[in-house]
Amino acid sequence: MRKLKVISGVFVTVLLTLTVVSCKEAKKESTIEKNANTEMHNAKDEHEEHSSSEMNNKDMESSGDMSNMGQDTSKVALIINNYLELKDALVADNEKEASKTGNELAISLKGFSIDEFNEAQQKELGEIIESAVEHAEHIAKSHMDHQREHFKGMSIDIKDMIAITGTPNTIYQMHCPMYDKGSIWLSASNEVENPFYGSKMLKCGKVQKEIN
Repeated sequence: MRKLKVISGVFVTVLLTLTVVSCKEAKKESTIEKNANTEMHNAKDEHEEHSSSEMNNKDMESSGDMSNMGQDTSKVALIINNYLELKDALVADNEKEASKTGNELAISLKGFSIDEFNEAQQKELGEIIESAVEHAEHIAKSHMDHQREHFKGMSIDIKDMIAITGTPNTIYQMHCPMYDKGSIWLSASNEVENPFYGSKMLKCGKVQKEIN
């Protein structure tokens, strides 16, 4: 009987020992798993932070490129506004107002600096502005028919200019299929108001494309 009690005692001791060891192993495994999860989480955070940093750098680079394309937006905006005022004067068949805005446009074009653009852009902008100034000066001292002839060339010059400088606001390129075998003009609105014919054929034309 005493021997049975001893055996039972030994069995209980062994069982308790195994239970303790099992609990320690489970706790150890839980700790290892927790550490592994923490490392994975930290690695994920580092990856996301790195990716976010790369995206921010790309955004900054993109922003830099945009600012380089439209460096002097106030001067560009002034030229575009003068051009649009000229367009509106021709739409309204207002020769006197067209002469006035033609002169203002010549002045704003001459005041535009191309120094901050690269060499190739400077060359192209120089030629565009020279041509546009000539058209503007002719418009400032001409009759309506001649004003419209020069407005056609002016429109091409302004379109080519903002292709380099960018535009602070959305511009619509319009097309008249009838005037001088097809002509374009620029507008702040997608509504057709033809500056080449004015009241004679105000709605002749269509939106060709949107420029942003």
